[in-house]
Parts: sequence; structure tokens; C-alpha cells
Amino acid sequence: MPGDTSVSFLSAVHDFWRARRQAGMEEVMARLTGKSADLLSYEEVRKKLKVGPGGVRTLKDIPLDAIVGSVGRYHDFTRSFLPRLDHADRWARVKLAVTSMAGLPPIEVYQIGETYFVRDGHHRVSVARDLEATHIQAYVTEVPSRVVLSPDAEADELILKGEYAGFLQATHFDELRPEADLSVTVPGQYPLIEEHIGVHRYFMGLEQQREIPYEEAVAHWYDTVYLPVVQVIRERTILREFPGRTEADLYLWLAEHRAQLEAELGWQIRPEAAATDLVTRFSRNLQRVVARVREKVLDVVTPDELEAGPGPGQWRRERFEARHRQRLFSDILVAVNGEEAGWQALEQALEVARREGARLHGLHVLPSEVQAQSEEALALQAEFSRRCQTAGVSGRLALEVGKVPRKICERAAWTDLVVLSLTYPPAPQLMARLGSGLRTVILRCSRPLLVVPTSASSLSRALLAYDGSPKADEALFVATYVAGSWAIPLVVVTVKDTKGTKDGEGDRATGQTLARAREYLESHGVQATCVVESGPVAEAVLRTADEHQSDLIIMGGYGSSPVLEVVLGSAVDQVLRASRRPMLICR
Repeated sequence: MPGDTSVSFLSAVHDFWRARRQAGMEEVMARLTGKSADLLSYEEVRKKLKVGPGGVRTLKDIPLDAIVGSVGRYHDFTRSFLPRLDHADRWARVKLAVTSMAGLPPIEVYQIGETYFVRDGHHRVSVARDLEATHIQAYVTEVPSRVVLSPDAEADELILKGEYAGFLQATHFDELRPEADLSVTVPGQYPLIEEHIGVHRYFMGLEQQREIPYEEAVAHWYDTVYLPVVQVIRERTILREFPGRTEADLYLWLAEHRAQLEAELGWQIRPEAAATDLVTRFSRNLQRVVARVREKVLDVVTPDELEAGPGPGQWRRERFEARHRQRLFSDILVAVNGEEAGWQALEQALEVARREGARLHGLHVLPSEVQAQSEEALALQAEFSRRCQTAGVSGRLALEVGKVPRKICERAAWTDLVVLSLTYPPAPQLMARLGSGLRTVILRCSRPLLVVPTSASSLSRALLAYDGSPKADEALFVATYVAGSWAIPLVVVTVKDTKGTKDGEGDRATGQTLARAREYLESHGVQATCVVESGPVAEAVLRTADEHQSDLIIMGGYGSSPVLEVVLGSAVDQVLRASRRPMLICR
């Protein structure tokens, strides 16, 4: 340590009172910042971390900044070992001894993790820090601990470390998965994790028809429950949205949020869907806060019938975030109303669910809570479950109260595909189009929409109507998946634009559009029959479907703004009015 043999006793006393004033300032700053200025109590730490007796005693130099606590005298000094009590005489004599040729013996400390607790030599530490030393010689007795205590540990962190130590003692998690980190930032979380493990162990026992050893359940829970959720958190970089939190924090928060959503919706929710909603609702990221405010304002000032919904490609981007999922339509929403058309929509949804190994999420929207509790509504739920069970598909019908288009669009966010019956296609008259519920769903729905006419289709031959627009590109993406994954033939039709073009320009534009679609399909290993047609778009699409016996039409949604689409009409509406085939409308 640096020293000055000429230091006088009076000078040392003066230094003490300077240090004493600094101690007062440190306590004031601690109150302002919310950080503790207290040393940690060794006995409290030892009990909380459930550590045993010390081990071997060795002599070595230790960093002064790593001394964070005391055995019995933690009230006498601040966290940086500034004196709190008026022991000027003793402090000054220690400083004289330290700066003289005589010196003082090493201090005595206990070591827990990366931290040290003074057993003997508190004034020596205080003087050494006053002299701006970085290390001090100490007899160190190491106390083994299952958790690492860092030098910047605060009282709250000590509580967390104590809870973690108890968790490790109960589960032996550090021995079963030594590479894992289940640290949290909020007290009271480890009992919740133990509860998750207990529930997992119970269901493991039911499934395997045997008593599951606790440590086996701990390891199995970590591998099959915790890690898949953490993988979602990592893939979507959710930690960036919640600075200062840990993966274990978000696992528990996500589990709670998912359980609340499932209770509210009456459906099972995928972890990645719950994660997306968690970020959307609660992230403090400025862009997301602004987006939430903007969405609320637009929802208030814009009628549902004129709201454009998400932009093209948003759903596809969300799908790419879930890279570990191989199926495109893992969760399917189907709206039923108890009429034959609704049951046909269910039959079509069951056909898709069998191919995709998907879950069905039924939705029946009612005008009042009284009707939602009626015998008719409960009978509809039972019939839905019966049909799903007969088809060998997991499905559950939820009852909602409100406007049908709005409820469908709200719940679509939790699924990958929406299936509706084509009971009332948008009429050709302007005001009728404006009041069409199906048109509102097509505009606002964030997911592909499978519209089913009079009867369900076997979905054995698909036709893609492609014009190169952004929404047509989304339809191309879906058609490529359907043709490849379901192993069904695909026809691509492009309708030549003959209005307002010079001779040959329409042919060139059509050829380029079709070549683009063919190149995309071939790059994904899908072969298709490509057709160029002319004339009104809807007529050309339906004519091509007839010629190739296609029983599924895939196309993009409305291309214009909602207002222009209402005024001018749409080829989508024309196909809906005339087609007897299911239409898969993409956005």
C-alpha cells in the first residue's frame, strides 16, 4: 500500500473527520439513488445462501473493492468503508501504524463467491481505502456456495441470491444442468418455478404411468418446457424489449401472460403468439409505444368498414420469426353460427387441419352475454367438439359477444388461417359493399382467409391468380407452400392488361409478371402450369379454374385503399359472388 511515514497524529485525525463527512454524503446519495450504503451482514448472507462452515485458510492479496460486508460490525462503516461512528482516535492510530515502518498484520476475511466479509481489521480496510490502495493482505477463509455473489451485490440481490440458493438446494439444478442460468430480478419467483416443475412432474407420471423421481422431472422440465420457451425469447430478441430482465424473468412472465390469454380467449395459445402479444402490449420501446398510441387513435376515428388493417407481408414476417415451425397453418380459426353454411366451413377447416396437423379454434359470436350462456350456445360448443373428435382433430369453440367482423379480426392474431362460410358475398351496389361484414374481414384481417361457398372442397387442385402486386406476392408465397407441402397440382394465371397500354406493352408486362412467379416457384422446387388470359379479371380467373378443374382459388386481397375499393369495386368481390370453389385470400 502507498504510505507516508511523515503523517502526524493530528493529520490522521483530520483525515478521519474528512472521511466521516464523506460517509454522510454517501448516505445522502444512497437515499437519492435508491441504492443502499450499508455493508452486508455476513451472518445474514450465510443464512440466506445456506452456506456451511468455512474451508481452508490462506494468505493472499485481495481487492478492496470486493470487500462488501462484515462479521458483526456492518453498521459501523458504509459500503465503501467510510467510518460512521466517532472513533477518531482508533482510526487515526491505525493510519499512523499503516504509514509507519511498523505496519499492521493482515486482516481476516471470509470469502463467499467473489466477495469478502471482514472478520477482523475493519479500520485497516477503511484506512487502506482512504489511502487509495487497491489491494490488502488478508487471511482468507473460503466458504463454499452454490451461487455466485458479486461485489456489487445489493440487499435486494441478496434476497434473490438467497432464494436461488434455496431453489438449488431443493432441486439440485446446478448439478443437473450446470451450464444453465435461472437467475431472476424479482423476489418470489423461485417458488413459482418449483410449482411449474411439480405440475410437470405430475403430468409426466400420468403419461408414463409411474412415479417420476424429482430430479428426473427437474431435468425434463428444463429440456422440454423451459428451453423451448427461452428459444422463442432468443429468436425474437425479446430481452432487448425489456432491459434489465433475464430469460427466467421472461419465461415466468410469458407463462403467466399465456395463461391469462387462454383463460380470456378459451383457446390454447402458442408460446410464440403469446410472446408477440407480450411485446406488443408491454414493451417500453419508443417505437412500440408510439405504435400503440397510433393504433388506439385510428381505432377510435376510423370506422371498421374503412380500416385497412396490417400491410402486405406482415403475417409472413411473423411466420419467418417462428423458424422452428415446419407447418404454415398450425392454428386455424373457424367461425360457426349453427347453420349449415357454418358447419361446411368447419368441414373445410377440418380438411386443412388434417393435412397440417393443426388445432382448430372455433368462434361463435353472439349479441349478448345472456345468449352466450344459453343452452343453444352450449349445445353448439358440444356439437363442435363432437365433430372435431370424430375427425381426429384437436378443437375447441369459444363464445364471444360483440360485432362478428371485429371479433374475427381480433382473434385472427392468435392463429395462422381464418376459415369463413361464404353466406353473403359483397354485393355489387356501393352501399351494400360498404355494409358487407365479409368485406370488412377481408380488409382488416391479419391472416390469410379461406372463404367456403356452399360445400367443402377436397382441395386437390389449386389455382393462383397472380398480378405481381404486393398482396399477390403473399398469395404466391402461400400457393407455393400449399402446392409443395400438400403435393397438389398448381395453375398460375395472369390476366393481360389491355387498357391504356401501347401495342406490345401489355404482353411484355404480363410475360415479366408470369416469369417472376415461375422463377419463385421453381426456386422452391414447385412446378406449375402457367397461363396467360385476357379480358375482365374475374371472368378470366373463373374460366381458367373451370378449364383446369381447380377446386381452390388463391389470390391477393383488395389492392386499392378501402375508400377506392368501395367506390370502384374489386375483382375479389366479383370472384366471391360467382365462384363455387373455396377462395384463399391473402394479404
